[in-house]
Amino acid sequence: MSQTFSTDLVPIADRLDAWLSNARQICGDCRFEFPRRHLFHGSIERRNIAGLELTRFSSTPVSFAKFPVVSANSVDRYCIVITQLQGVRCYAQDGAAAILNPGDSTLIDSGQSWSSNCAGECSRLYLRVPRWLMENRLRLANLPLLPRISGASGLGVTLFRLASSLYQEAPVLTLEEGTSAIEAYLEILSACVGHPERRSQDVGHCTELLSRVEQFMETHLAEPTLNPAEIANAVGISVRHLHRLFSCRGSTVTECIREWRLQRCRMELCDPRSAERNITEIAFFWGFSDSAHFSRCFKRQFGVSPRTFRLRSWNKSWNAERPERARSLQAVANFRPLYPN
Repeated sequence: MSQTFSTDLVPIADRLDAWLSNARQICGDCRFEFPRRHLFHGSIERRNIAGLELTRFSSTPVSFAKFPVVSANSVDRYCIVITQLQGVRCYAQDGAAAILNPGDSTLIDSGQSWSSNCAGECSRLYLRVPRWLMENRLRLANLPLLPRISGASGLGVTLFRLASSLYQEAPVLTLEEGTSAIEAYLEILSACVGHPERRSQDVGHCTELLSRVEQFMETHLAEPTLNPAEIANAVGISVRHLHRLFSCRGSTVTECIREWRLQRCRMELCDPRSAERNITEIAFFWGFSDSAHFSRCFKRQFGVSPRTFRLRSWNKSWNAERPERARSLQAVANFRPLYPN
C-alpha cells in the first residue's frame, strides 16, 4: 500500500494548509514553522511493510516540535528510526541533539517530546516501530537517546542502503518477505547501537558463520541444485537466518551464487586451456542450466556477451604475444652460425 501527497498538485494559496493536514495525520500534535512560507513545497509518501509504516518526507525548510500523544507506559508507544536522505537536519530530544547528514540515521522515542529543523531542502525516511518490538529486537532495556549512526562507513552504510531498499521495494514485497527484511534491518540497527562487547561477539559469530557458508558454496558451486535451503541445512541454521547474514553484505544468497558462477565462467572464457570447450559447456559446468539465461546474466554483469568477451580476451592474448613472437622470428632470421659450412 502506498499513499502519496504533493503540494505540486495543490494551488499555491492552499499548499501550507494541505501539507499541515496530511502531516498531522502522521505526526499528530505538532507545532510547525515555515521560514519560507510563500516558497514552500513538499511531498509525503506513506508505504507499509510488514504492518509497519515507512514514510518519506521531502520539503523546503520546515521546523517542528512534536508532543507525545501517548503516556510513557502505553502499549501504543513507538520508536522512529530516521534515515536522512537529503540535506542536513538537526533532531533534539531531552537535552540531546543529533545532526544528520545524508546517509546518517538516528532513533527517536515517541514517548517524549522532540523537535527537528533544517535550513534547506530536506528529505528523510521515518520507520515507526512499536517500542516493545524495538526493545525486543535490540535486546536493550533502555534505548539509546538520539544515537547518530554515520552512513559514511561501517554498518551504518549497510543500514542506510537497506532502509532505502525497504522504501523502494515495499510496494512489491509479500508479507513474509517484508517481515524478513524488517527483521534483518532491526538486526543491523541493533549492531549499530548495541553494547560494544555484544556487538563484537555478534560480528564474530556472523563472520564465522559466513565463512562456513562460503566454504560450502565454494565446494558445491558447480551443482545446479545449490540453493539457500541446502546451504542453510548444511551449516545448521534456518533459511531466514541465512538471508539475514547476507543482508548485512547488501546482497542475497541467490545473487551471490550467480555472481560467483559468472566469475568462474569469466575466468574460463579467457583461459587458453579451455579453448576447446564451447561457451555452453562452460556455463553448464558451473551450474547454469539455460544458455540464454547465462548470456543475459553475463552481459548484465560484465557489459558484453560471453562470445564477445572471449574473442576480446583471445585477441588481447594474441596481441600481447605478437611482439615476442616477432622478436623470436627476427632472431632466427638474423642467426649466423659461428662456424659456417
